[in-house]
Amino acid sequence: MLTAAEARDFLLGACRPVTDIEMVPTLEANNRVVAVDCISAIDVPGKDNTQMDGYAVRAADCAGGEAVLRVSQRIPAGHVGTVLEPGTAARIFTGAFIPQGADAVVMQEQCEANGDMVTIRHTPLPGEWIRRAGEDIATDSVIIRAGTRLRSQELGLASSVGLAQVPVVRRLRVAVFFTGDELTMPGEPLEPGGIYNSNRFTLRALLENLGCDIQDFGIVPDTLAATRDVLRKAAADSDLIITSGGVSVGEEDHVKPAVEAEGKLNMWQIAIKPGKPLAFGEVGNAFFVGLPGNPVSSFVTFLMFVRPFLLKLQGAQVRAPLTFAMRADFDWKGDRRNEFLRARVNDAGGLEPFRNQSSGVLTSTAWGDGLIDNPANQAIRAGDTVRFIPFSELLY
Repeated sequence: MLTAAEARDFLLGACRPVTDIEMVPTLEANNRVVAVDCISAIDVPGKDNTQMDGYAVRAADCAGGEAVLRVSQRIPAGHVGTVLEPGTAARIFTGAFIPQGADAVVMQEQCEANGDMVTIRHTPLPGEWIRRAGEDIATDSVIIRAGTRLRSQELGLASSVGLAQVPVVRRLRVAVFFTGDELTMPGEPLEPGGIYNSNRFTLRALLENLGCDIQDFGIVPDTLAATRDVLRKAAADSDLIITSGGVSVGEEDHVKPAVEAEGKLNMWQIAIKPGKPLAFGEVGNAFFVGLPGNPVSSFVTFLMFVRPFLLKLQGAQVRAPLTFAMRADFDWKGDRRNEFLRARVNDAGGLEPFRNQSSGVLTSTAWGDGLIDNPANQAIRAGDTVRFIPFSELLY
């Protein structure tokens, strides 16, 4: 079996990123991946402007520490003043352009206005409280690199230079289906031996978080013929097929032989807990990932392996999730496989694990704040430092 690192490297190494580009309105581009560098056609700020409400002055006129000046003009944001006459001040408001002739701004708290006169009780330095033209963004500079997933910050940045549209990689087309005659949809009667299909809801939400277009084939009967049929249909118009269940070695596990019959299986089983039976291959022109059927195994393997693969497939820059060295407030015997323990931060600032780490206990994923990445054959003693990955680093 491959280690977790080997499996991740194998998946990323096999990935062929989608290259189709489309222009989308910046207002609708949240969570999309930038296809080519975005370049600014303007300086930001466009001209020198004030950081404060106050008075624009010539610093030389205020060199004595207390100067009385005539207020010669008023400049709100969005308006352009006239040349500042020597010995005068301009009432100015945050964001307004600095008038020609002024070289400093004195904040209003250091001034006392009296009619059309103002007393400046401060000795400003040239440049004080002035934002210089282009100090944030210079003309012809790259503001967003290709491969960036657009967040609120980048959308604001794009709009600040006037980009009404941005070039992005088209959305990934991901087909999903779920195997198991025992699976029942919520709202339907639960027959003897049946279970509700939680994986369908978890997986769809995870894919939506990553901006995928989802084609859902639902629950597939536990037969080899039915599994092969849906694989062919799913491969016809998908970049990736993801299944849940049926990738182990039981007589009713038909996904693995179906993939081998319709395509090829390049990887199967990794040395982690939960989630050993993770399969990867290709069917037609689509990649294939088979997740385990146990809900926690499916959830964890998606976060640790499928998420980075999906990001690279849509052309995004892939980096390892941020991890934190934290104190374990518990004892753990360890396992021969690399474990991903569901844990949360306690009131003392340490970590505590969910009481039941079984791969079927979905409660642990809602209760926890993240995963402890515990190496194979590694016991944990209270007070040890462990590697913690918050769910906030893995879900989007």
